[in-house]
Amino acid sequence: MAPAQQLHIIQAPQQLAPLLRAVRRKAGLTQADVAGQLGVSRQAVSELENRPESATFERLMKLCAVLGMQIALQPRAASHPDQAPEW
Repeated sequence: MAPAQQLHIIQAPQQLAPLLRAVRRKAGLTQADVAGQLGVSRQAVSELENRPESATFERLMKLCAVLGMQIALQPRAASHPDQAPEW
């Protein structure tokens, strides 16, 4: 039986940075490894990890592909229906 996949629910941009870093490290990849696969500098990967909210969606999708991750959208839980998203 395959191990269960862990679901990460991101509700704020600040939650994405540590998750990206942790997934990269768990995969045994350095920033330089990821940079080589993306065709960017190690500094660009560092910036992506530290400030993912400033990246384009396309760049985040490419990073997720290198890390073996995917982005899925689902309805929010009804616990706070009156809470509007931040823009």
